[in-house]
Amino acid sequence: MMQTHTTSRSSHRARGLDRGFTLIEAIVVIVIIGVLAGIIAPPLFRRIVQSKQSAAAANAATIAGAVENYRLDYGELPQSLDALVVRTNDGKGHGPYINNSDQLLDPWGRPFRLVVPPQKNADFDIVSDGEDGQPGGPDDIVKP
Repeated sequence: MMQTHTTSRSSHRARGLDRGFTLIEAIVVIVIIGVLAGIIAPPLFRRIVQSKQSAAAANAATIAGAVENYRLDYGELPQSLDALVVRTNDGKGHGPYINNSDQLLDPWGRPFRLVVPPQKNADFDIVSDGEDGQPGGPDDIVKP
């Protein structure tokens, strides 16, 4: 006769097979995750800020090139950066110098500014007010 082996819940507990996490173990895991997040997060956030500043500088340089092309075509600077997005009907086929008006926004979603007379360069400045959105701060991006 074949004997079936059944185990009761109490025998599982006695051997440690039906064991879950205790409150102490859960707290320790949460503390470890918190410490790791505290160590990793600050350098990650600094990197994000640096990448946005680099993107703003590259976009400002692209816009400055478009302003130079506009000046070569018309002999003067545009009245605003919005003129770079428009195709003119002057019969010469000038423009657009920027494909999309979204390219005139910095990584923080604010428009770049054309500053004449310039503060830094000879003819004009392309300026982003940086992360804080306030002119004149240390995070401003100014490109020729």
